[in-house]
Amino acid sequence: MNEMAFRVTSNDGTTIAYDRKGSGPAVVLVGGAQDDGAENAPLVPALAEHFTVYNYARRGRGASGFTEPYAVEREIEDLDALIAEAGGSAHLFGASSGGALALEAAAAGSAIDTIAVWEVPYAVGDDIRPRFEEYVADTRRAFDAGRDEEVLELFMRMTGASDDNIAARKAAGKQTAHWADAVALAPTLVHDSLFLNRYQLPADRLATVTQPVLVTTGGPITVPYMAGLPSDFFDRAADELADLLPHAQRETLEGPDHVVDPQIVGPLLLRFFGSEH
Repeated sequence: MNEMAFRVTSNDGTTIAYDRKGSGPAVVLVGGAQDDGAENAPLVPALAEHFTVYNYARRGRGASGFTEPYAVEREIEDLDALIAEAGGSAHLFGASSGGALALEAAAAGSAIDTIAVWEVPYAVGDDIRPRFEEYVADTRRAFDAGRDEEVLELFMRMTGASDDNIAARKAAGKQTAHWADAVALAPTLVHDSLFLNRYQLPADRLATVTQPVLVTTGGPITVPYMAGLPSDFFDRAADELADLLPHAQRETLEGPDHVVDPQIVGPLLLRFFGSEH
């Protein structure tokens, strides 16, 4: 579990854990699927010389609490609590599904200055919609039955892992706490599908976002663990996002994995968050 030093209380009383580093205008890092804040943590040093960086564990992840029932509005309130703690406004960087959360918060009226998103996983295209609808339904059934390990396996299989690969990763993970930690985060995959609008791009809401938005991807998918997705999966969503958002800037970076590379993404974020818009 990714331990964090600070705590803030959200509107419903849930405790949200976060780390803070640096000085200057506030930047809040919003994590994606199966992330308790660890994946965005390497970005902190890349931004902290010019910004006060808040990296948090979303509710139900890591050291943050969780209060039933889950609702998209509660996740937005968590962000609002962090933004208030940061001084009343902030830039947001959202990785993967965290990008969708950042955009939903902007559409809901949160006090956000600018937004940068990385590879938001909306499923765009008739060729993949049935597969994602099936995934959402299957994970919901497994979640309702309390089968968290099955939820995780369904996610892995949907992105491209074979049964043999899943078995190997499970066996290796059981030698450490890695598999148990991943299973503990599995219910948040079902939560993600709710604010991702069942992985459908919510055009009407996103068209109301008035902030400047940097929409980024790493180009065609080449990593084996995502081989089950079309190679242009993230680019499709990013291109539609850039067309929908009133004030969007579209960038494609060469080389990154789906997990953000701070050496490549960090300099772009510094320029974007530090620019006049």
